Amino acid sequence: MRVLFVTGEVAPFSKSGGLGDVAYALPKELAKQGIDVRVVSPFYTHINEQYKEQMTDIVSFTVKVCGKDRYVGVKTLTLNHVVYYFIDNLDYFNRGHLYGDWDDGERFGYFCLAVIEMLEKIPFIPDVLHVNDWHTAMIPALLIDKYHWVESFKAIKKVLTIHNLKFQGVYDPIILDSVFHTSHAILTEDGGKYFDCVNFLKAGINFSDCVTTVSPTYANEIMTSAFGEGLNHVLQYNAWKVKGILNGIDYDLNNPESDQYIPYHFTIDNLDNKAKNKAALQENLGLPIRADVPIISCVSRLTDQKGFQLIAEKIEELLAQDVQVVILGTGDAIFEEYFTTLAKAYPNKLKACITFDIALAQLIYAGSDLFLMPSAFEPCGLSQLMALRYGTLPIVHETGGLKDTVIPYNQFTGEGTGFSFQTFDSDIMMHVIYQALDVYYNAPKQWIQLVKQAMNAKFDWEKPALDYMNTYKEITERK
Repeated sequence: MRVLFVTGEVAPFSKSGGLGDVAYALPKELAKQGIDVRVVSPFYTHINEQYKEQMTDIVSFTVKVCGKDRYVGVKTLTLNHVVYYFIDNLDYFNRGHLYGDWDDGERFGYFCLAVIEMLEKIPFIPDVLHVNDWHTAMIPALLIDKYHWVESFKAIKKVLTIHNLKFQGVYDPIILDSVFHTSHAILTEDGGKYFDCVNFLKAGINFSDCVTTVSPTYANEIMTSAFGEGLNHVLQYNAWKVKGILNGIDYDLNNPESDQYIPYHFTIDNLDNKAKNKAALQENLGLPIRADVPIISCVSRLTDQKGFQLIAEKIEELLAQDVQVVILGTGDAIFEEYFTTLAKAYPNKLKACITFDIALAQLIYAGSDLFLMPSAFEPCGLSQLMALRYGTLPIVHETGGLKDTVIPYNQFTGEGTGFSFQTFDSDIMMHVIYQALDVYYNAPKQWIQLVKQAMNAKFDWEKPALDYMNTYKEITERK
């Protein structure tokens, strides 16, 4: 089985969010299972020099974009038994960041064309071409619309994974002529037509052999008007080929027994060092070093999607309790400014770290008691999985992957790996936080049992990789 995994980002080379982590961890696990999997991503010039030095130039050619012949360089390196290809073009990928430019449609349209044109030149013709999100979603459409005449491409099966339906790549149809140099044949309701525009993601959904999302619950949610982001009818039409495969996390990198970023390693059988990490976190942030006070943490983008409007509504009520709260992340200015200002008023209770800091994030996972993640919607979520791995009990809104991964505490049976609430409401969220604090303060034996149950939960990539392998097998055998 030959698989080409196409992505706009891949850790450790480039990353803006969960897609970068998935694009690294899933192919690595597939390779362990014997799949000839290769990954292709843009060559962003801000990639760390240690990786640039390992890359080899293997081929160069041109593709026509906007009436001009655009240079395509292909670099490669191998890491953890996975072959990586990088598409090199300074005009498009020498920006110092990944996304958000006025010409993103052209940039990633070029990337789609370059990936397809690369296949015969490497040479590597995959059995399955696995694309991710809108940045690469035009590839399935182009293989059928523009490259249908290429004999070696005809047997390629196409999988599209939707990591976040909110971002779709919607552009004026002129992009079909200017960037892709193809006709308007795909500008139909069962193609890529979206009102008077072309929608990259819609085209990918309609032209792929299989569409996956990153959790079973999210796969169901996106077929409703509440979560469908305008594509719910398209997804309902394609429901026969839509499936949810839950993401995992890399258990080698996120391991409390060996994590390079935490000062004290611990196991499920010896939690003493988790308490030492808590003290180290308090010292690091200048909080009073108290073993008896619960630390409630958030590591997240500070946005409405992540539920920070609920946190903002109730943060002062929460700070009136005997707790410490730690927030790490960047996002909307209104949240950054509010929590920064509030932290000055509550210096012994609240720390707002408005930055991106991997080492601090890992210490927060290891040293906190509770992890607050009240997302309005969450396709899968990785933070709650990391919290579970480190025995930090999540408090989540029951949506998407949060519902699929966190078992709510049952006070009668003792079951659970965290706490959850169904209705997206700040009062209901606070009720569940009070429930968690009650267990922390008044049922210490039950609390330790919950911590151990959380750490026993298994969310590595072994099962998801098997699910993808079965999906690949199913579509390649389909007549």
